[in-house]
Amino acid sequence: MDASLYQAYLNILREELVPAMGCTEPIAIAYAAALAAQTLGEVPEEVQIWSSPNIIKNVKSVVVPHTGGLQGIQAAAAAGIISGRADLKLEVLSGITGEQIAQIKDYLANTPISSQKSEQGFIFDIQIRVSAGQHTAFCEIAGSHTNVIALEKDGEVLLHLDFCEEDENEAGGEDALDYSLLSIDSIVEFADSVDLEDVRETLDRQIRYNTAISEEGLRGHWGAQIGRVLMRSYGASVQNRAKAAAAAASDARMSGCELPVVINSGSGNQGITCSLPVIIYGREIGVSEEILLRALVVSNLVTIHLKTGIGRLSAYCGATSAGCGAGAGITYLYGGKADEISHTVVNAIAIDSGMICDGAKASCAAKIASAVEAGLLGWQMQTQGSEFFGGDGIVTKGVENTIRNVGRVARVGMAGTDREIIDIMIRNC
Repeated sequence: MDASLYQAYLNILREELVPAMGCTEPIAIAYAAALAAQTLGEVPEEVQIWSSPNIIKNVKSVVVPHTGGLQGIQAAAAAGIISGRADLKLEVLSGITGEQIAQIKDYLANTPISSQKSEQGFIFDIQIRVSAGQHTAFCEIAGSHTNVIALEKDGEVLLHLDFCEEDENEAGGEDALDYSLLSIDSIVEFADSVDLEDVRETLDRQIRYNTAISEEGLRGHWGAQIGRVLMRSYGASVQNRAKAAAAAASDARMSGCELPVVINSGSGNQGITCSLPVIIYGREIGVSEEILLRALVVSNLVTIHLKTGIGRLSAYCGATSAGCGAGAGITYLYGGKADEISHTVVNAIAIDSGMICDGAKASCAAKIASAVEAGLLGWQMQTQGSEFFGGDGIVTKGVENTIRNVGRVARVGMAGTDREIIDIMIRNC
């Protein structure tokens, strides 16, 4: 494989597969608040928050970890401020103590924290201004969860980065990696040839973290207990365990479980969905560690490839893309290469595309189960010589053309859907 392309793919994996504790949108708010407070240099006496509608959608109903069950934008900001650990970024709340949980609740009760809609017009935008006495500080994150574009203290600009959403690679984040290089053929070539020592640490961590939270989700009484319902209702077949494992991890994560996950494309649910079914199937059929890691390379990169055209946040449920990624990874486990994986991806897209994202919450676990089922059915269709053809709905001849159609549907076609979803959710507050 071309050395520059090899390095680009490696950088994409390392950029996207990072740990996070809790749903990444409230954690991004916590990170921004922690960074603003750190810049201020003291505990803020007042906090003002501006969030884009898509951030509001994904923070409204999810439990913020290490807060004793609190939800919402103000709780996330307060937790970030009390944590004092902006250096941990998406794990900003990982070190909170029991004493600090009490401090968070006290801080919320006694500190004016306002929250309103950002007028920047970015799909992903968080602005936080904090003050104490005569001093103020300001932080803005845009485009992706840790992409800080502005820092100020007492009116002095400490950091300012030009940001244009139209030009930004939505999957790229602050390092502006070239995600247009991704293709199914090259992903499989990379998976076949990658030196496993280059990806082992990243993927081993994904296996450990995501398996641990899945097991907790199946043990405990988290959320709507979709994983447990699946296991009680449909038994211990590998197909059902693959769906239940991913759903259970989301059950726990959406309900404030304090275990981290390794995310994909800025989302813990997507990281869970594209990895756990591959891990379950790999262990079921007894593949070597090498094959499992290479299959995870496929599942993760296919998910990222699909999400690139969709964007970080939209009305299109990201678990759908991750379910396609899981199907692709499982196809690889069974010896499938680029042609077989392409058919699996197209089949899965045709089955489940269009599932809406109406925010982070308990029902995400059920959507994950549906997305994994679509990926598995797409794979089984491929193994039996059955497929959807160009002209079947948004399916077009050529997997890359079909993937582009998904991006168009999500970014352009569902833009109005996104506005309606957000309006319904805000009116129902």
